[in-house]
Amino acid sequence: MAPRHQRNLTRRKMLFALGGAAVAVPAVATVAPLALGDEAGTSAAGSLPVTIANNSGSFGNTSVHLYVVGNLDGRQVRLTPEGTVVPVALSDNGADGFTDYAIPLAGSGETKLSLPHMSGRIYVSLGKKLKFKAVADGNGNAALQYPAGWVESDPNYGVLHDCAEFTYNAAGMFCNTTMVDMFSVPMSIRLTGEKDQTTGTLRDGGRSAAFTAVQRIDEFARLVVDDTRIIAPGHGLDAGLFPEDYLAPYIDEVWSTYTGKDLKVTTNAGTFTGRVRGDRFTFDGPASVSFAKPSTRDVFFCDGNLAAPNDGTTGPVAAVLGAGFNRSTLLTDSAQPATDPAAFYRGELTNHYAKAVHAATEDGKAYGFAFDDVADFASYIQDTRPTGFTLTLTPF
Repeated sequence: MAPRHQRNLTRRKMLFALGGAAVAVPAVATVAPLALGDEAGTSAAGSLPVTIANNSGSFGNTSVHLYVVGNLDGRQVRLTPEGTVVPVALSDNGADGFTDYAIPLAGSGETKLSLPHMSGRIYVSLGKKLKFKAVADGNGNAALQYPAGWVESDPNYGVLHDCAEFTYNAAGMFCNTTMVDMFSVPMSIRLTGEKDQTTGTLRDGGRSAAFTAVQRIDEFARLVVDDTRIIAPGHGLDAGLFPEDYLAPYIDEVWSTYTGKDLKVTTNAGTFTGRVRGDRFTFDGPASVSFAKPSTRDVFFCDGNLAAPNDGTTGPVAAVLGAGFNRSTLLTDSAQPATDPAAFYRGELTNHYAKAVHAATEDGKAYGFAFDDVADFASYIQDTRPTGFTLTLTPF
């Protein structure tokens, strides 16, 4: 399987559409239309068996609330406990102004569901239910405001919750556990089909170790919200909890270093050779692409001056640069992407949040930033002939 940065860069687009860019208010999900065939309101042929296993050890099944929300054929939808995809409607809001899309778990043991074709997120909340709000989008269609646990004014800020992401369609099942926005609830995903794959599992004590590691770094300490979650540094920057120029010395040094020598970036389109010319990092090769100097925020969000269009050339180079900045490998290896995890996050100025969540997992894989999939270090799995999917809440 080709590294994801060398394939279509679709996961990041889904992330930001589902709320990854929210700052002051919960984001309205506006996932791009996916031609998935079945009409909303019906159970799709080829539904995938889904198992929810609560092995948290801290919360009983009655205290766990499950939500499956997302997109089908350009419409905002949710999954019912019966396995039916139903369009979101403004009338779903109750007297308190919020929907109740919670799917209860079985009284004990595992919970079995059926997932038709759709794309979206599986949220879990522990102890309290989440408050999704149905609103009208810019076209007058019903859409959802998703939880934004990194925004103190969000109604779900005090709720212990997290999510996994997926796209299930005729091509297969594509899924990940995500820490791009925040890290809170330990969970793993297992996908069976042509292979039997599991990712996201935390090592024993991994959650508390991640909280402790982040809290030890002065600039990152304010990202830890009690024992509830760790906010990703990009969102922390937007909330005034993180210094906006944190990575500036490292970025400046990269620009200075590659004024005098070449950086080679290998992608599926071929190898690009870059050097800083004037104020831009310019690459020649299969195509000519260039980048203005990014800000700390651009690096953490892999956006702005590191935005990655799905064009097969600029996008893959931007993804590799984004990974190199976050992993602080650009000054130690002039051939990117670097692939030895022992060399990642070694600098003093690095993404200590991503470092901590990777160290917390058994397989060393996590989605600590948007292009953590570069060189396949993300907690992402896929199968073109899936037979089952399991989401497990693992011990705290």
